[in-house]
Amino acid sequence: MVNIILFGPPGSGKGTQSANLIEKYGLIHLSTGDLLRGEIAAQTPLGMEAKRLMDQGLLVPDAVVIGMISSKLEANPEARGFIFDGFPRTTAQAEALDKLLDLKKTAISNVLSLEVHEDNLVQRLLARKRPDDNEKTIRERFVEYHNKTAPVADHYARFGKFKKVNGEGTVDEIFARLSKEIDPLVEEKV
Repeated sequence: MVNIILFGPPGSGKGTQSANLIEKYGLIHLSTGDLLRGEIAAQTPLGMEAKRLMDQGLLVPDAVVIGMISSKLEANPEARGFIFDGFPRTTAQAEALDKLLDLKKTAISNVLSLEVHEDNLVQRLLARKRPDDNEKTIRERFVEYHNKTAPVADHYARFGKFKKVNGEGTVDEIFARLSKEIDPLVEEKV
């Protein structure tokens, strides 16, 4: 099983590249936001607990999110692997995810971080013309992103599983760079 965490600040192209990677490698997209919405819609016990907390304005605890990820893994026993999007965001979440995957007899194969110059990211995000996107807000999101994800990157770097990938250029150029990192992992598993 090939399990990839795709990192990148807002505007780095994670969504576009996730779709391409899913198509090429047959991976299952595991977005914690999508999982939460799905569990709530299905009115599962975990979903109802998450909804209760969210309705109170509280964050959903890591244990609930890990439970949802576990359910997704169990529901897809024949999966070739997963691409994690939006999780883990903290070292504690990374450690919990590692423990869960170990129980499932698998692990994170690699963490790929799309690296894009901040000024280019600002231009990409401003081009979307969303009402909440202004340069000040965008730059604040970058600070938040770097503060939270840097420790997660360090966690996986300790195990030799963190790789920076140039996220500048065309969609195809970036996809080729990501594929160059993933192809050897897929070949190992065959």
